[in-house]
Parts: sequence; structure tokens; C-alpha cells
Amino acid sequence: MKNFTLFGALVVAILGVALLVFGILFVSKAGSTKQDLATAIQPLKLEEVDATYQAAKTKMKELATAEEPQIQAGKAAPSVMYTYLTVQTASLGLVLTNIGVTDFVATIGIINIVAGLGMILAGLGLFIVFQILPKLASVLATLAPSPAAQS
Repeated sequence: MKNFTLFGALVVAILGVALLVFGILFVSKAGSTKQDLATAIQPLKLEEVDATYQAAKTKMKELATAEEPQIQAGKAAPSVMYTYLTVQTASLGLVLTNIGVTDFVATIGIINIVAGLGMILAGLGLFIVFQILPKLASVLATLAPSPAAQS
């Protein structure tokens, strides 16, 4: 039983270290990916993506309302502006998705770091409880005077 508890404490601590390492990797990767994304969409800033997407989406819906019946009837082809806005909306939607994914990965990384630190502390706590405290109790028992000696 004693070896099992020591093994359990070791497993918990090792899993905590693994979570900590993955958390650090996730946070750093999310940060570098966000930088790459910001570079890829220049001159547009990350903070402007949502507003630009909403504006393009609104313009595209207005054009779609005007042009779509003619396109569906086969009487006209999509205008250049309609095609441009369709591509812009799709591209900005993908950028928004990438921003969301990088934020999610960074959040998961922070959660992993906190959980990893907690598991490391739990593993150390289990080790202390099952390894050090019994030895400390036996040392204290030998130091304490016996009840027969007190009377």
C-alpha cells in the first residue's frame, strides 16, 4: 500500500508537470500565431477586423437583395462588387475564426498552467502525507514521554 501511494503521488506530480509544460506551450504558440495573423492582414489591425467584417457583410446583403433574383433567374451575372464583397466577407470570417481559436488556445493554456501547478502541489502533498508524516509521527512518538513515566 505504501508503494502504491508513493507511485500515485509521483503520477499526480508528473501529470502536473506535463500540464504545466503544455500550458506554457499553448500560451506561447497562441501569442506567436496571433502575431503572424496580425502580420498577414496588414494594413488592417486585429481590433478592426470585426467592424470591417460587419460592414462588408451588410453591404453584401444589400447587394444580394438587389442582384440575387436576377442571378437566380439566369438573367445576369454577379457584379464585380458582389464577388469582391463575398470574398472579403469569407476572408474576414476566417480571420475572425482564427482570432477566436488563438484566444481559446491561450485560455486553455492558462487553465493548463493553473491545473498543472495544482497537480504538482497535490502530488507533493500526497508525498508528504504518505511518506514524511508517518516518519514524523514515529519520531514524535519516541520523543514523547510514556504515560507510565508520567505517573
